[in-house]
Amino acid sequence: MGDYLLNALVTLAVTIDPIGLAPIFVALTRGMTDLQRRQTAIRATITAMLVLLAFALVGEKLITFLGISIPAFRIAGGLLLFRIAFEMVFERRDKRKQASADRALEETAFDQDDVRHLAIFPLAIPLISGPGAISATILIASGAPDTLSLIGLLAIVALLILCCLLVFMAAGPLDRALGDTGRIVLTRLLGVLLAALSVQFVADGIVAIARTAFPATL
Repeated sequence: MGDYLLNALVTLAVTIDPIGLAPIFVALTRGMTDLQRRQTAIRATITAMLVLLAFALVGEKLITFLGISIPAFRIAGGLLLFRIAFEMVFERRDKRKQASADRALEETAFDQDDVRHLAIFPLAIPLISGPGAISATILIASGAPDTLSLIGLLAIVALLILCCLLVFMAAGPLDRALGDTGRIVLTRLLGVLLAALSVQFVADGIVAIARTAFPATL
């Protein structure tokens, strides 16, 4: 169970990337009061946590209902995570996230009624609980060896979302402390790690499909 939880922690930490969200949060909430910024952070993190917990609990049943096998989803999810890792290593992910944030700002009048909507889009979805995080959550949950491990996964999801909340609360000072160089180094290191994990997901999915197709030879 220890290896399972460690793998879950590393995969989700890299995919959600709480520290990498700091500059995006700063840009999105520029011009807000401190109270509005706190309300936005809390609403966004609660929404994202509910989304990820829901997919951890019912995601496997949902894809099974749709006729998608877990090995096929592992391959698809692994490829999606590898794309995210590629963007992180070659500094494309931050640009894509910033573009989503810029589009949201262009579409939002930023009055008192609209401020809360930024917490849902693009902060909660897709910046915190995006396709990569959802795919990783379903993949990891589907591989839980027992109920206790699944409970551990839910605790890890809650812990990482709490980290996002803490990062949002201290986004300004944290962004200045890391600087451009710190962000680049951290993002690339995490990207390489996520690439290796995503390849493992794909390999596991291929092996599982091969065992089903050729049970006598594997």
